[in-house]
Amino acid sequence: MPIGPVIRRLFGRHEHRVAALFRAFFFDINDYKRRLQTWASAPQRILEVGCGEGAVTEALAEIYPGAEIMAIDITPSVGRLYRGSTQRVRFQQVTVEEVARDRPGEFDLVVFSDVIHHVPEALRREVLDAARRSLGPGGLLVLKDWEPRRTPIHWLCHACDRWLTGDRVSHLTSGEMSALLSSVSFRPLSQDVRLRPWANNFALLAHA
Repeated sequence: MPIGPVIRRLFGRHEHRVAALFRAFFFDINDYKRRLQTWASAPQRILEVGCGEGAVTEALAEIYPGAEIMAIDITPSVGRLYRGSTQRVRFQQVTVEEVARDRPGEFDLVVFSDVIHHVPEALRREVLDAARRSLGPGGLLVLKDWEPRRTPIHWLCHACDRWLTGDRVSHLTSGEMSALLSSVSFRPLSQDVRLRPWANNFALLAHA
């Protein structure tokens, strides 16, 4: 049973702030925003897969104020802590496979942020293939994840993911992730980029 919901309730109205501080210990979201803007300067239709409670969605809405953003997750609490503009942002509790079926080729940017290590290994190709089918011609995929290393910070991150969410997380190296993307016909467009504050954080850019 995950302990995350219990811990979150303890923080009450301070939950949003505490969640941001916790996330910042592992991941510099401002560094990620700079990388996103470098790779995708002006997307018009963004699909964020596995948006959780909306932290990266806030960043996307900030750096792409003119874009329409569809943020999806399978959790009932999708977008619960989102505090950004709601004018062009829509949260839905659906799967990326459903989006690919109902809105094929509609998006020019798909974003995954620390999602794939939560997806069961047997389903990863299916999830990424659906993301590819959601992209239109010239569409881009940005995928950020956490690389396993034999370091204390990795074991801490792994433990937090495991016990706060209850998921059986399994991390890939950046090379393994690139190979997985290639297996569903994505074309990597860059070497992995490392994000602060820990070298475990990597981001990949790929073309549909």
